[in-house]
Amino acid sequence: MVNKFLCDFRFLLLAAAAAFIYIQMRLFTTQSEYADRLAAAVEAETRCTSQMRKLIDQISMQQSHIVDLEEYKKRQDEEYGQMQALVQDLEFKGLQRRMDKIQTQVAAVVIMACNRADYLERTIKSILNYQNAVASKYPLFVSQDGSDPQVRKKALSYDQLTYMQHLDSKPVQTERPGELIAYYKIAQHYKWALDELFYKHNFSRVIILEDDMEIAPDFFDYFEAAAALMEKDKTIMAVSSWNDNGQKQFVHDPEILYRSDFFPGLGWMLTKSTWNELSPKWPKAYPYGFGRFTYWDDWLRLQENHKGRQFIRPEVCRTYNFGEHGSSLGQFFRQYLEPIKLNDVQVDWKSKDLSYLMEDEYIKHFAEILKNAKPINGADAVLKTSNIQGDVRLQYQHQQDFERIARQFGVFQEWKDGVPRTAYKGVVVFRYPPPRRVFLVGPNSFKLLGIKGV
Repeated sequence: MVNKFLCDFRFLLLAAAAAFIYIQMRLFTTQSEYADRLAAAVEAETRCTSQMRKLIDQISMQQSHIVDLEEYKKRQDEEYGQMQALVQDLEFKGLQRRMDKIQTQVAAVVIMACNRADYLERTIKSILNYQNAVASKYPLFVSQDGSDPQVRKKALSYDQLTYMQHLDSKPVQTERPGELIAYYKIAQHYKWALDELFYKHNFSRVIILEDDMEIAPDFFDYFEAAAALMEKDKTIMAVSSWNDNGQKQFVHDPEILYRSDFFPGLGWMLTKSTWNELSPKWPKAYPYGFGRFTYWDDWLRLQENHKGRQFIRPEVCRTYNFGEHGSSLGQFFRQYLEPIKLNDVQVDWKSKDLSYLMEDEYIKHFAEILKNAKPINGADAVLKTSNIQGDVRLQYQHQQDFERIARQFGVFQEWKDGVPRTAYKGVVVFRYPPPRRVFLVGPNSFKLLGIKGV
């Protein structure tokens, strides 16, 4: 019994030992697995911590980079603002310079030339003598018609001017037998040159001179004062520096200006707005009665073109025409051009009040002067004039009568489209002898001037 008990007890003890060993083995295995997992977890945590640190470092670097970019952007914005302000300042200054240039420019001056190099040189030297001091106000151009090499060489030898050349793209064809090609070429050249200056170079005014002219000391001041007058009074079509009756024996006062219904030419200024009107209908050449042709200037003297507008002219010329040899073949040169008086006095035009030349004022101003002149009638007009003190007036009845009286005094007898040279409301005024003024009064002049009871 005891042996059986002992046997059973040993069996239980073995079973317990086996169970214990099994449990210990499982516990060891479990502990090993847990240790491995713990090691793996620790390693993973270490890797995670390392990655997190790297990520934190990257974030820190990115944040630092962001800060740097923000600082860079701020500097860029500041530099952009400074650049923008600089550009705006430069644009303003550039615009101001352009505006100043526009405001200070009075007119382009163009010398119309063809094939007289010696004449051109004399003209350029005369102009530069007074233009150098006011070059920004009066840019100088030479426009050559044709290809004369000496004229081109002479023009290009001056740095103070801009050279332009007009070449015919095809031979000039006259419209009628016997017409002079010269009239066509001159008209075409004028149109081309003025189109270039007004439309390509965009000048607001142009002064036209020819290659056989000398200018007076106050030439540019005169035109600057006249430009201001033209801006105020649109009834002034052009301003001229010329007086057809400006011979030495017929002039006296260099400060006196007149309005005239007759276009004088020979050194004259017109505006772009006027050229806009004239350019589209500019003539190829101009027929002047009975198959005769003359220059474009007579075309401007037609009522249909000047439309009642008038011209400003001086008593004493601001240009002198020395061109005895040219396309006009010296016509009238010795009688009318050579004795012209070129002004030699420096008139201060800036201080002069020219408001009397405004249309509404001038008609009253001129009428008053005319009313105060003493009337002369009958024959021997020259003798009677010489025996009277002060201004005188003589009335003519028609063109032939005017020509008869003008011939006695030696002034221009020519009419164009019903208007005598230099006339205003039919009245031609000149000095004879200076300082006495002589008024040749047309049949309708008093009525046109509103003068009654004379």
